[in-house]
Amino acid sequence: MKRIFVALLATGMSAAGARALDAPTGPIILTITGSVSNTNIGDVAAFDAAMLEKLQSRKAIVETPWTTGQVTFEGPLLSAVLEEAGASGTTLTVRALNNYSSEVPMFDAEIATILATHLDGQRMSVREKGPLMLVYPFDLDPGLYNEKYFSRSVWQIKEIEVAK
Repeated sequence: MKRIFVALLATGMSAAGARALDAPTGPIILTITGSVSNTNIGDVAAFDAAMLEKLQSRKAIVETPWTTGQVTFEGPLLSAVLEEAGASGTTLTVRALNNYSSEVPMFDAEIATILATHLDGQRMSVREKGPLMLVYPFDLDPGLYNEKYFSRSVWQIKEIEVAK
């Protein structure tokens, strides 16, 4: 058993191993590329809205520079999405529909950051910064409410690239 575990580590796979994700049945709203082991379209982990809704999620009542007053964002935890894709690395490049991108340390997934799909109970449209927006837990840690995290708060997300 020890030899098998060492061999898996040498190939960069976890002891759980790679697995195929279910195929999306609706429109794909997020792709995760790069260092991912669980894929469903070639070497990409592609997600539709229903797949994201099945993952561990969180509601956050926050104020942001892009909204008026307190609003409620809801969506899967970034960590849950990355885990589902079998992502391993140190840096995420989060890309928007207009190709704007931001470099996000993998650590940011560990602090209850969400990929918001809903704003005040309504699915986020492209006009309302959807289909996905990276929302930091400003409600849990007011110290995150600064330019550093604002610049990482990408909206209209279409892709996350995972780099070693």
